[in-house]
Amino acid sequence: MTNHAAISLAAVKSTIRQPYAWPGGYPLFAIMDDGGSLCVECLKSEFALIARSTIQSHNHSWPVDGWSAHGIAVNWEDATLYCDHCNQRIESAYAEEDAAASPKLRAS
Repeated sequence: MTNHAAISLAAVKSTIRQPYAWPGGYPLFAIMDDGGSLCVECLKSEFALIARSTIQSHNHSWPVDGWSAHGIAVNWEDATLYCDHCNQRIESAYAEEDAAASPKLRAS
């Protein structure tokens, strides 16, 4: 049987060390157990909480609290994707030019 918590934590550690997918250099972010998104800086600053919650939730001994990492993904084109912890915009691979050109997508 595969230990999904170990795989998830290994992916989180790898993303902290290298926040861009290789090859390609695409920006990465975490998808949490509640469907939220977390930027790399918050993965780093909240790693202890994420590790504990991920291990315990995969062992079914912890209620869903939003801190368990379920995967790492590339933000391909979502110029409006924000970190649910710090509220900073998560960089996208292809929507950066669109975000700069559109006044609706600029941060105030």
